[in-house]
Amino acid sequence: MDMPLRTVKTNIVQSIRAFRVQDLQQSAQVLGHHFLYANLAQTQSKQDILDLIAKEFTFPAQASKNFDALYDGMTDPLYKSGPQPGFLVVLEHIPAHAKFDKEAREQLLDIFREASDYWADRKVAFRCFYSFSVARAASAEKTGAGFDADGLAILEDGEKMPTDKLVDVSPMALRMSSPFNAGYWLTAA
Repeated sequence: MDMPLRTVKTNIVQSIRAFRVQDLQQSAQVLGHHFLYANLAQTQSKQDILDLIAKEFTFPAQASKNFDALYDGMTDPLYKSGPQPGFLVVLEHIPAHAKFDKEAREQLLDIFREASDYWADRKVAFRCFYSFSVARAASAEKTGAGFDADGLAILEDGEKMPTDKLVDVSPMALRMSSPFNAGYWLTAA
């Protein structure tokens, strides 16, 4: 089996880009690492995200209280429970809308970066891959967003959001150049 992680640092948080979730899951299995997956496409708020991550990762309920509690759930209790083989985490479709803005997304990813650093200090692999949900033009129209000259939706807070303006992009090119899950684009039409 070709190991897709052979060129990826052992402790990193990065866009999923060219990786497929199934390949990452198989790699985690081959390496003997814990595979933690959460599809956040249906979440709307910070609390929804925290609740779903705690549920999908089978963390105790207190891990869903706030970002600090989520960090705590991914670090000390796991470390104290015994030797860990490594972690491969996938956060798919992190919301990208007014209720979970750019700052909130960065705070969420910072928690995983800090957890990656925590495990790096203990010589345990912790790789986290993520993708963002894409605001489609129809969705932007429903939410009252405007559009700039390039056709990108602009939310009330001024943040530009990608739309469905992609034309004639092969699935492989999209998968290689985009932080978004190519499967989303292939099935969203």
